[in-house]
Amino acid sequence: MCMQSQPAGHTLQPTAVLHEAFVKLAERKSTDFKDEDHFLATAATVLRSVLVDHARRRRSKKRGGVAWKGSVDEFQPVEPSVEVGGVLALEDALQQLSKDDPRSAQVAELRIFGGLPMDQVARMLDVAVATAERDWRLARAWLEREYDVGLKSMVAEDAA
Repeated sequence: MCMQSQPAGHTLQPTAVLHEAFVKLAERKSTDFKDEDHFLATAATVLRSVLVDHARRRRSKKRGGVAWKGSVDEFQPVEPSVEVGGVLALEDALQQLSKDDPRSAQVAELRIFGGLPMDQVARMLDVAVATAERDWRLARAWLEREYDVGLKSMVAEDAA
């Protein structure tokens, strides 16, 4: 979900992200995963690390910026050269949130990087859908308030 509306000239294409994530996942044994949900959660974490690693490499080359545009579900940089700051700001925010509320941070990771529907997130975390939805609302509000990442309110799609 994180890259679905990136411009054509984006510095890290979705295919490259998936390829790098596939390589990292392929290095693991199939027995490393308890079930499909565990695999999907691991894939979301791997996708997050691929994007963050790319952003850090770009940042180290003194490129990028800090602007965000859109909602968490439609994460977009203001322009292609600016995604570095947004990804790193999101990473910092999620790390801090995980210290304060680990489950909300996990819900956010599964939604943002895994693109998983709320019912699947709830099942994966062994909580009620209403609990997962509350955690998601808390994570979004926290990211807006604490990190001022310019997130707008989510649309009705989150109710599903």
